[in-house]
Amino acid sequence: MIIFNLVVFVALLFVLFKIFQSTNKLGLTVFIGLFLGLISGALMQNFYDKSIINPTLDWISIVGSGYVRLLQMIVMPLVFISILAAITRLHQTKSLGKVSFSVLTTLLITTAIAATIGIMMAYMFDLSAEGLVAGERELAAQLSVNGRAEKISGLTIPSMLLSFIPKNPFAELTGASSTSIISTVIFSALLGIAALSLAKQNQEFGERIASGVELLNQWIIRLVRFIIRLTPYGVFALMTKMAAVSAWSDIVNLGSFIIASYSAILLMFIIHGLLLLIFKVNPFDYYKKVLPVLSFAFSSRSSAASIPLNIETQIDKLRNDSVIANFAATFGATIGQNGCAGIYPAMLAVMVAPTVGIDPFSVQYILSLILIVTISSFGIAGVGGGATFAAIVVLSALNLPLALVGLLISIEPLIDMGRTALNVNGAMVAGTLSDRILNKKQN
Repeated sequence: MIIFNLVVFVALLFVLFKIFQSTNKLGLTVFIGLFLGLISGALMQNFYDKSIINPTLDWISIVGSGYVRLLQMIVMPLVFISILAAITRLHQTKSLGKVSFSVLTTLLITTAIAATIGIMMAYMFDLSAEGLVAGERELAAQLSVNGRAEKISGLTIPSMLLSFIPKNPFAELTGASSTSIISTVIFSALLGIAALSLAKQNQEFGERIASGVELLNQWIIRLVRFIIRLTPYGVFALMTKMAAVSAWSDIVNLGSFIIASYSAILLMFIIHGLLLLIFKVNPFDYYKKVLPVLSFAFSSRSSAASIPLNIETQIDKLRNDSVIANFAATFGATIGQNGCAGIYPAMLAVMVAPTVGIDPFSVQYILSLILIVTISSFGIAGVGGGATFAAIVVLSALNLPLALVGLLISIEPLIDMGRTALNVNGAMVAGTLSDRILNKKQN
């Protein structure tokens, strides 16, 4: 049966190849791949036991996980070279400060809005941590959560900010730490500023540096485009695995939390669209262009791995300035994540508060929660771990128990898919709005 399953999988890969070849529409092919993967995984779980499913998924993961690894392979070189190339094209360094401020401000504002929506959904669905029973897997997860909490107990904002400054840029280029992306951005930006300064003193040197960097940039971009053409097949494999291993009983037991989470995520997507509309960007046209990026983010659950797709889409399809696109994609992967650092920890804080006698809907609590979530979203990159660490940081800051983080571990993958897609969309929206605000695009 394993061989039969693999033959069917390869046949469906070929179908996707022919669809992409005939239509030349990446977004449509990615969506079809996502749908086929969902059906294939569900059928596999329904008709086979683990002795058949697990070996089959081991082979399927070569395509899914292999695609993710290819994207992860190019993240750090792309971030370093593309930002360096973008900055060397600037005429003055003060433009860099405006871009950084605009992107970060937009990310943090949308995260505050996302936290507000999370609170609202927890109220509407009457979510509570009371009565949840922990099974063996959840109890083990709680121990893991407590261990992680101890690691970040001494984390302060000054130490977090200090961790962003690279002490060994070559180590950061390997992705050695959770702050590697931000550290690489800083190193690349400083090199770019130095190149601009050198160009003022010696125009010939400046032109030679800019020309060399641009050559490397085009080389990396060509590699990125080769890998991006594999997106439909990677998404298909990733969705197959997700659907085949999801525990449907867990989904049913915690259905209210899942529905509330996705309702909040959907509402935040709508708000993103309204923000775009305010700045005269057609949201329907926008979402049509970014669909392949969101599909990959949804199936891979990786904001960092989505960076190459994110940057290319902002520059080629959304026509955002390359400097803005690079900063929005890289900062958005680690700072101000609307889903993981906005909606999720806010919902958990509302659910846990009543267990310790706190009214989660008092004005004082809501305001302090939104503020803490927004500030913490800036520091999640300093500790790593995505939504789990975001929740730990927020709950710890409010002196709330952490048990709920472990209790929800069984449905984490399902919700994390939507949260990651929202994180990536938040980064692209920040780039698009910043592009409009800074008048980088001629209309």
